[in-house]
Amino acid sequence: MTEFFVVATPIGNLEDTSPRAVRVLAEADLILCEDTRVTRNLLAHFKIKIPVESYHQHSKFTKVNHIKEMVRRGKRIALVSDAGTPGVSDPGGKLVEELVREFGAEINIIPVPGPCAAVTLLSASGFPADKFLFLGFPPHKKARQKFFKEVAAEERTVVFYESTHRIIKALAELEETIADRPIVVGRELTKKFETIYRGTAAEIKSRLQAGVSKGEFVIVISSK
Repeated sequence: MTEFFVVATPIGNLEDTSPRAVRVLAEADLILCEDTRVTRNLLAHFKIKIPVESYHQHSKFTKVNHIKEMVRRGKRIALVSDAGTPGVSDPGGKLVEELVREFGAEINIIPVPGPCAAVTLLSASGFPADKFLFLGFPPHKKARQKFFKEVAAEERTVVFYESTHRIIKALAELEETIADRPIVVGRELTKKFETIYRGTAAEIKSRLQAGVSKGEFVIVISSK
C-alpha cells in the first residue's frame, strides 16, 4: 500500500516543527508544496535535501495526473502548505480528495499533525471551544454580505481568516452585524510581531487603523 503524508508545518515559528514532521520530510521521495521557495527555506533550516514540486490552487489537472502516476509507482510523497495544516482552507484538500477517489483502500493517507492558525488563536481566545464553526476566508465580492450575516446569526464560536488588504473592511462589517459581541483578532501568530487584540470589532478596528494593520489575521467571534 502506498503511503501519502499530509504534513503540518509552522505558521511562523520554526521551533513548532515536530520531530516527526522533520523525519517524514527527510524520508520522502518527493515533497509537494504551494511555493517551492517557502518550502526550500524550511527544508534548508533542517538540512533536508529532497526534491520539491509545486501544487497550488492554480495547478492544472495534468499535475494531478502526474502525482497519481508517482503514487502508482509507490513513491513516498509528503504534502505541505506554505504554513499550517494542508487541506484546512488550503488547495491540498482537493488533492487528497482526488487521491482517495482514485485509489481508495490502495493508498494510506497519513496525517502528521501540527500547527493550524485557526486552532492556535481559538485556544487562546477564552471563548467556548467545545463547539465552533470554521469558515476559512470570507468571499471577496458577491457573497460577502451574506457571509457576515450568517456569522452574526451563528450561536457557536466562529473562526475565520482575513487578509491584510481586507482586515479593516472585515472589522467594519462585523461592527455593523455583531455590534458589541466580543471578538479576538490574532496578527502574525507565533512570529516576531505576534499581536492578539481583544474587544469589540469597533475597538480593534480603531487600534489597527492607529497602528499596524499588515500581516496574516485570524478572527474569533464569541458564541452567543
